[in-house]
Amino acid sequence: MSAVIIDGKGIAEEVRAGVAEKVVELKRRGVEPCLAVILVGENPASVSYVTGKRKALAEAGMVDRSIDLPEATSEEELLSVIDGLNKDPSVHGILVQLPLPRHINEDKVIMAIAPEKDVDGFHPVNVGNLMIGRRGFLPCTPHGIMVLLERMKINTNGAHVVVLGRSNIVGKPVSMLLLRREYNATVTVCHTGTKNVAELTRQADILIAAVGKPNTVTADMVKPGAAVIDVGVNRIPDSTKKNGFRLCGDVDFDAVKEVAGFITPVPKGVGPMTIAMLIANTLEAAENTL
Repeated sequence: MSAVIIDGKGIAEEVRAGVAEKVVELKRRGVEPCLAVILVGENPASVSYVTGKRKALAEAGMVDRSIDLPEATSEEELLSVIDGLNKDPSVHGILVQLPLPRHINEDKVIMAIAPEKDVDGFHPVNVGNLMIGRRGFLPCTPHGIMVLLERMKINTNGAHVVVLGRSNIVGKPVSMLLLRREYNATVTVCHTGTKNVAELTRQADILIAAVGKPNTVTADMVKPGAAVIDVGVNRIPDSTKKNGFRLCGDVDFDAVKEVAGFITPVPKGVGPMTIAMLIANTLEAAENTL
């Protein structure tokens, strides 16, 4: 029996609709939620991501304070733009689209964003709050994964979760979230130095793949009935497609869906949840100003 396909797109639309309702209420109280999305250069993937974010802002009824800067923008100029947005009370959230051009230090840029406007959840203050279980902005993709698990009623309490990948954006934060008492999972993190990865993944009740490499997870690596969350977004050349490529995840979807109990597709799985949680974080940032 094939796995239940988790409809990330549908769940994300529900989240965004809920945010839009709350935006209407906030506006009645005189607060217009506003997100500033800063794009430096014209990286095609970044332009695509930013377009999606701006569309979601419009649908939620939020103010879009988008700033497009040329590739040659200096680090000093970018930091000055961020400083101005930090000081502007009408701007509730600030997001700098990564990656940045090589001449700009990403760490410096992340550190420059005021923690109370860091709706990406990347500032060390928000990362520290996540680590110790205090309130703060959660990184969008890990938070989106948790919402998917909750909405699909996939039990994390006492579950063994295996996370493939230890990035600061997904692997580490999703592991920290799963360890919280409300989720109460036992977490194993696998990475490039892990031996016998398949032995570990076969023990997983929930398997989260976030390595950025196509077909990393094959059917023989998955325990029958496990929930498989595919975070990977990989571009594969495909001459049959108009743009010359197709998207696939880190999981061999067609084979694994015959073994797993639940699985997220790529696209329309975790990706839409990332944008939905960004909009939710912006709403929270606006609510925090009341």
